[in-house]
Parts: sequence; structure tokens; C-alpha cells
Amino acid sequence: MPSDDALDALVIGAGQAGLATAYHLRRHGARFVVVDAAPEIGHAWRSRWTSLRLFSPAQYDNLPGMAFPAPADTYPTKDQAADYLVAYAQRFELPVLLGCRVHRLERADDGFAVHTSQGLLRARRVIVATGPFQQPAVPALAGRLPEPVRQLHSAEYRSPADIPGGNVVVVGAGNSGRQIAVELAATHQVTLAVGTEALELPQRILGHDLFWWLIHLGAITKTQDSFIARRMRARGDLVIGSPMTQVRRAGVRVAGRATDVDGAALTFSDGAKVEPSTIIWATGFRTDYSWIDVPQAVREGRIIHKRGVTPTPGLGFVGLPWQHTRGSALLGFVQDDAEWVVVRLTTERPLAGAPLA
Repeated sequence: MPSDDALDALVIGAGQAGLATAYHLRRHGARFVVVDAAPEIGHAWRSRWTSLRLFSPAQYDNLPGMAFPAPADTYPTKDQAADYLVAYAQRFELPVLLGCRVHRLERADDGFAVHTSQGLLRARRVIVATGPFQQPAVPALAGRLPEPVRQLHSAEYRSPADIPGGNVVVVGAGNSGRQIAVELAATHQVTLAVGTEALELPQRILGHDLFWWLIHLGAITKTQDSFIARRMRARGDLVIGSPMTQVRRAGVRVAGRATDVDGAALTFSDGAKVEPSTIIWATGFRTDYSWIDVPQAVREGRIIHKRGVTPTPGLGFVGLPWQHTRGSALLGFVQDDAEWVVVRLTTERPLAGAPLA
């Protein structure tokens, strides 16, 4: 790889993690590009369901150098979040190449070769910022349901108006599953399949938002190897502001784990049985790093890293869940990891004449 042919850095992903990373690369004087397969910045936010709002109040949703443009203690809509990312990239003139899907990342001489839908890109450093929501995860029993049953993942759900009449089963009782079930219950007969009871926390406690408490008690910044963090991770994801009592009051029927298919019926661990017209799989996402051909950094789909920096010189990650703290993948908190990774990679492979502070 000729040295004058390579970018100083390439960022893969133009969501909040990628843009925060780009901000710090610009501060370091790097020659870089951010690539994203989506047709627009903020696409991951815009493509979620219509009524979605952020759990964190606006004052905690800032990327570095620019406050979120909404009043404190209000909860931005998904489109406000997308608009903010667009405005952020424009304000700092971040070079983003859209519609550019990465097919393969590999080592090449003194850096990396990145094979994309728009051609080959070369860079001395690569920072992967594709986020935790990559491939929708659906259980195997979905393939055993008869053809008339409509099935969609929560990533495809938009509004109750798109769901035909009849029984609706929402499988998965995390934040998304509960919110979707409650919204649908106003117009549909809804059953919520609950596998594991998640830890429930109220949105506001004693006049303050939950995130105020998490910040002031230090819980949001506890490192992933701390005792508190290990306890939080063992309990699974938090459910914020959607207690099961509220779900039941909305008219949602709560059943056990979805376990089997009996003809046209879905059966549950508590003995319940429902013949659904629609099933919404709120069963999360799985990561897909099969396109990264760097065995030292990715083994059997697992990233080998320390706070986002891999054993492969010049290769880092930003925006992983629990990359360093509970806030590592969240809009208003990803900036700390972004700065840390950029500083480490820049120090590891210095930019000529670029500041390291």
C-alpha cells in the first residue's frame, strides 16, 4: 500500500458513534472519511417505529462540541435524534460517504484495504462504529408458523395502523416489546410473551430523571469490570418507564415464554395458547462481523479488544455495548470512548505534525 494512497483513517458507520469519532479525528488533523451503507445520516433512527422517543432527556443527548437542540427534561423523538445527527455532520463539515456498504475489511501492507460498494479504499487506521443493532434476531420456531400468520421484527414495526385486525402476539418484554404492546393494545387484542423478567426502573425518581441519578451516583460511568457493572450485566438490559403493571392496565395479556407451535397456534411456557394473525418479534439483534477478515481482532464473531482498541495496530471499535461503561453505546455518552480510541490509535500510529492533546 503506497503511503500517499492511504487515508489517515476510515470510519465505518455514520451514526452517533461514527460521528463522535469523526469529530475527534478532525481535531487531530487526520485525513479521513466516514462511510455508511444507509442512504442518509440518521437512517437508523428514522426507520424505527413512529412514536419512539429517547429514554434519556435532551440535556444528556449531546455529542462533543454541540448541544442537543431541545429543552432540558424533554425526551426527543426519533426524528429529532436523526435531525440532530444530520446537523452535527454539517456543522463540523464531516466527510461522510453515504450508500457505501463495506463488503470486506482486511490487512494490507502498512494499513487496511476496505472493499466497498463504491470501490476500494485504503487507510492506515480503521475505526468500526456500526453500532449494536445490526441483524434482527428471530427464534427458530418462527419458521414453523403457517403462511397466513404475518411475522415482522420490531425493527420493521411502524404503527398500529399497519397491523391488520386479529390477535397480535409481541414476543419479547424488553423496552421495545413493552412499548409496542402497549401502543397496539388501544386498537388490537395483544398478548405479550415474557421470557425473563427484566429489571424495571421508573423514568423519574423523586423529581429527577433516572439518568440524573445514574450520573450522580456514578452508575453510568462504572467500568465494565467493576462489581456494580458485573451485577448490572448479569441482570440483562434495563426496562425504563414501562412497568409490567402499566402493560397489564393497558389491556395487554401477559403470557410466559413462547416455546412451541401447535398448528396455527403459538404456545407459551405457562400453558397459554394463542392463534395470532400477526407476530412481532421484539427479540433483539445480533452482531455480524463476518466481513472483517482480521483474525487477530475478530475470532468466531467475537471482537478482541481493550476499550475498543484491538491487538491489530490501527484497528479500533466505538459504540459497542459495555465497551467500557453502561453509556458506551448511548447517544450522549459514546463520546468518551470515541475520544479514547482516537487518541490511542493516533498515538500508536502518529500523524505527521498532528497534535496529540
